[in-house]
Amino acid sequence: MITIIDRYIIKKFLTTFFFMLGVIMILATVFDLAEKLSNFIEMGASAYEVIFQYYFNFILLYANMFSPMIIFVSVIWFTSKMAQDTEIIPIWNSGRTFGRFVRPYMIAATILMIISLIVNHFIVPQANKVRLDFEEKYYWNQMVVADYHAEFPGNQVVYFANYSSTTDVVNGFTVEQWNEDHELVSFLRAEKAQNIAGTKKWVLTNYFERVVGETEDKVIEASTKDTIFDFTIDEMATRENVAESMTFFEIREFIKREREKGSARVAMYEIVLYERSSLPFSTYILTIIGIAVASRKKRGGVGVNIALGIGIIFIYIFAMKVTAVAAMNVGFASYLAVWVPNAMFGGIAYLLYRNVQR
Repeated sequence: MITIIDRYIIKKFLTTFFFMLGVIMILATVFDLAEKLSNFIEMGASAYEVIFQYYFNFILLYANMFSPMIIFVSVIWFTSKMAQDTEIIPIWNSGRTFGRFVRPYMIAATILMIISLIVNHFIVPQANKVRLDFEEKYYWNQMVVADYHAEFPGNQVVYFANYSSTTDVVNGFTVEQWNEDHELVSFLRAEKAQNIAGTKKWVLTNYFERVVGETEDKVIEASTKDTIFDFTIDEMATRENVAESMTFFEIREFIKREREKGSARVAMYEIVLYERSSLPFSTYILTIIGIAVASRKKRGGVGVNIALGIGIIFIYIFAMKVTAVAAMNVGFASYLAVWVPNAMFGGIAYLLYRNVQR
């Protein structure tokens, strides 16, 4: 049963969170616009595109990404105010246990966590597609890939010297086909190659091909050749944040294909996938820590609790970065990299919870 006090705390929680979220997103938008405005004007982006294609989706992404941290600060802020105004002591003196006091907080945290999960898995990827397309058109000048090497499904090894999105031409393009016994079947090299946009068709220039035979090899040379490969330039020339625009099933398939290619970015893409669930779940942990930190009246008032809360956030972010770097560089499991910080701070939350109860 939800009491008047429960409704009061839930209302305080949600209104403080959305107010802080709005203020922080306005500041983030202003700073980002100040940095990129000259690029937008130079590239001819319209006001409609800037507002609705970029900043609307920009706010969706970062509001959801930082919502657990903003929830944490919000809990500390309004709970500290309640403690300073001596609103919490009468609640406990009425016979309500600390666990019962925490219940409305967890109800509000659950509401925000469910919203965050839905937005993370279904809404943000679609929003990011629009935002990244806008950045590609009006902000990023070009994409350059050098010394590319990957193994595609079917024992096909591809590498090239360099590619620039400005010319949309691949230089020093090489494709090797191997069989299951790790024997070379064919070797193809082209001075230049171009992928027809939206298809798997390629146009090769000054190409040389050698097909290995049982008795002698077959050699083919020509100035141009139209052919089809089971890959596109979009798969090879990708920005690091490409996974942000993929839904749950798309990113799983993408990771599978990147793993088969031997991509060095697999761990980074897996972290993007797992963080979509781990970050919303951290709402519970940070809410409990926030209550434990702020529910006691302290000398120094709200400021001391806010400073302590910001310190905890920095430690949490630092732990996330350390485990993410470990996953990308030393082989630490990606799912552990995103859940270990939650486990660590979950233990801290439990200890604080038990201590406050005493």
